[in-house]
Amino acid sequence: MSRRQRITTAVVLAPLPILAVLFLPTPWLAAIVALVLLAGLWEWTHFAGVHDRLPRAAFLTANALMMAALVWGAGPGLFTLKLMSMVGVLWWAVVCLWLARPAFGGADTAANRSLKLLAGTLGIIPAWCALGWLHSEDPFGARWTLFALLIVWAADSGAYFAGSRWGRRKLAPTISPGKSWEGVYGGLATCALLAIPAVPLLGLAWSQLPALWLVTLGVAAISVVGDLFESLMKRQSGVKDSGDLFPGHGGLMDRLDSILAALPVFVVGKAWLGL
Repeated sequence: MSRRQRITTAVVLAPLPILAVLFLPTPWLAAIVALVLLAGLWEWTHFAGVHDRLPRAAFLTANALMMAALVWGAGPGLFTLKLMSMVGVLWWAVVCLWLARPAFGGADTAANRSLKLLAGTLGIIPAWCALGWLHSEDPFGARWTLFALLIVWAADSGAYFAGSRWGRRKLAPTISPGKSWEGVYGGLATCALLAIPAVPLLGLAWSQLPALWLVTLGVAAISVVGDLFESLMKRQSGVKDSGDLFPGHGGLMDRLDSILAALPVFVVGKAWLGL
């Protein structure tokens, strides 16, 4: 993967989600994002060792019906969205423990395949609910949603460039040998800088900058966890990229992994700190 190819793809694709977040009403945005997440979940089934089209289609249908039930069955109320977002936060705490034992779930057994399919559902459903909560909650919801995405992109870009230049100490060599602690620090520093001009744009007072930094750095850190978890799934399944949809960036899930972890943590952290 060349640096030029990676940058070109990012520049071409970035305006699409930005425009969607800023200008689409929440129901339309949620519908489009649901389709994107389900397409990413189709790639995820490869990580779980499910390759036949029929069970893969059945799994996607079950997740689509779950999304529909959350919207039309339970109603699009904030309580449901908040509850599922908190489930997402708990799930990513569990993932941190999973990453501490990277051999867990590696054997190709029916139980592990089911566990990995469940992991895919616990990744996309809470993230989708968190997006709906964040985007619809207040007049600045679209800006807050864009800021959450920008944190992920800034953490990834800052880590990539800092790691390429100064990376020495490996972050998780058995999971993703290319990632370094220096890259993580570069990503965190980039996100901290990003939060400063965001204060007035998000309708915050400057006295709230420390709280915004806390949320921003926490989300940047958990985005790394999301990236590492997908790397672990790919390593266990012997897959290099989740797909080849985006030149230089892999497949959909390669672009979604960090976002799935970031959104629930961001919206719950924002609410907890009263931002």
